[in-house]
Formats: sequence, C-alpha cells, structure tokens
Amino acid sequence: MKITFLGTGTSCGSPVLGCTCDVCMSTDPHDKRLRCSALVETENTRVLIDCGPDFRQQMMGRPFRRIDGILVTHTHYDHVGGIDDLRPYCAFGEIDVYADAAAADSLRHTIPYCFTENKYPGVPGIRLNTIRPDVTFCIGDISIVPFRVMHGTMPILGFRIGKFAYITDMKTIGDAEKANLKGVELLVVNALRFEKPHHSHQLVDDAICFSRAVGARRTLFIHSCHHIGKHEDANRRFPVGFELAYDGQEIVL
Repeated sequence: MKITFLGTGTSCGSPVLGCTCDVCMSTDPHDKRLRCSALVETENTRVLIDCGPDFRQQMMGRPFRRIDGILVTHTHYDHVGGIDDLRPYCAFGEIDVYADAAAADSLRHTIPYCFTENKYPGVPGIRLNTIRPDVTFCIGDISIVPFRVMHGTMPILGFRIGKFAYITDMKTIGDAEKANLKGVELLVVNALRFEKPHHSHQLVDDAICFSRAVGARRTLFIHSCHHIGKHEDANRRFPVGFELAYDGQEIVL
C-alpha cells in the first residue's frame, strides 16, 4: 500500500496570501503546503482522503485513472472544496463518496446540484454513502475503520487502514475511540504549531502526547500552519520518531 500526501497545510495553505514571514518566503519546496489531502493506493484500488480546493492542482501530473472512493473527514471547505473538480474522473463511472450522516447531509446542502433528480449536464456523478464510526467497510481491497474525533465541538472522522491511521483537525479524542488505534505503525495526525493554543486544533506537544498514548511507531504531522516554522527547523525540534509530512511525500507500507 502506498500513501501519497497531496497536501499537508491548513485552511490558508502556505505561503499565506500577503504574508512575508520566513516560511512563506522560503524557496524550500517542503515549505509549500497545499490544503490537506492524501491518496491511498494498492495495485487494484485508489482511495482519496478529503478533496479540498487544491485537488485539481494536486492531481496534475499524476496518473489519470479511476478513483474508487473518497473518504470525507468533515465538510469544512478546505476538505471538500474540490469535489466539483472530480468531473473528469467520472469518465470511469460514478464516484463513491463516504461520509458520516452529518457530513453527508452537509454535502447535499453545499453542492445540491450533484444530488437533484434532474442533474445539469456535466455535473460530477457522486454516489453518497453514509458510514458510521467504528463500523468497518471496504473499498475494493482496502478495509477501512472510521472513528470519531472532535474538531473542537464538532464531531468528525479519522480513518484506520491496516497499520496506518489518518487524523486531521482533531482537538480531542475519547478514550474508547483510542482502541481503534491499537497496534498502529504509522500515525498521521494534525499538529498546528508549537505555541498559542487553538480552540479546535492540537498543537505539536498535544500531538506528541497523543501518539505516545496510542503507541504509534512513527508519526507524521499534517495540517501545520506557517507558524510551525521552516520544515528543516521544525524537524530538528521533534523527538525521534516524529516528523513533518510534506506535499508529494510517498510512503510504502
């Protein structure tokens, strides 16, 4: 199984419009962060985690082949704003989108033209599937366990796929839900910045404590803003086993 990080940034991305900080002015490609999304692939199956407003840009230059399913963590714009750009992939047939009940309802209101009885010609063909936390389902040969995390006061989803877990926009997680992460080898989790607490996102220390609590062997941080510092500088501040993910990074499990 191969995991590709299509985007590792926050809702503003990096560089941030109008910002002249060292990170936003950096020429290091590791400091260029599009909105969060990841591609999970086996020889037979291709699954996208979130489909943000940078989706078109993220997929340019990648093999154009069927996307078998899209996992939605939640429906904030930076995670679903690229769904309309799925239209070219509908050449392979309707695209299955998997979301919890609240996110599915939100999508019906956000992009209602995708779900009307008489669709406008050319709109993306979306087949919306409602999933529930802690109930395993499969997309092709990929088995997925969705689980509940809290984005401030908003319930959203994380996903466990084999020895890999992906969590974005988490502030807290219930003790019972941590059982879904037992034995995880690669944990991908949000770490916004080092300082200045946020009402709905973990900081770096929070993410490190969480990873240690679930016993992850290796942890990569995503959804990091420009305040985390330059990629190389931030990595030097982390303990062994922790690192910043970067756009375009590929990991084979």
